Amino acid sequence: MNILSPQQTSARNLPQSGIVEINKLIDSDALFRHGDVVIILHKGEQYALRRTRNGKLILNK
Repeated sequence: MNILSPQQTSARNLPQSGIVEINKLIDSDALFRHGDVVIILHKGEQYALRRTRNGKLILNK
């Protein structure tokens, strides 16, 4: 898993509160290194997180 250092983040990527816990930042390249779909199990339900050709993210149940 790639964790971004504070130097790799920019103000436009931070939540409005300005407070970020670095251990919660995950580079999307790390998620999609094996393909363009990641299956997420959340509360017993499966979701598919997809990366489009244009680099957008889509989450489907």
